[in-house]
Amino acid sequence: MLDENLARIRAHRNNIHRYRRLLKTRLSQLERQFIERRLAEERSALDGLTATTFPVGFRVAEAPAGAMGMAQ
Repeated sequence: MLDENLARIRAHRNNIHRYRRLLKTRLSQLERQFIERRLAEERSALDGLTATTFPVGFRVAEAPAGAMGMAQ
């Protein structure tokens, strides 16, 4: 299952890179809108897939000012 999800993540990332490259070219307004919509869909799919594949999230805890070597 993990290998399948990693392959899907890789495919989404490749598509995102492809769409970004296409947006740097000369396009009609209709083509640009289509690619921007597809790019948003790919990003959304990638975000959802990475959230389910790697559900662990890390947060940075607030440290007191003196703990980081800052003058008080």
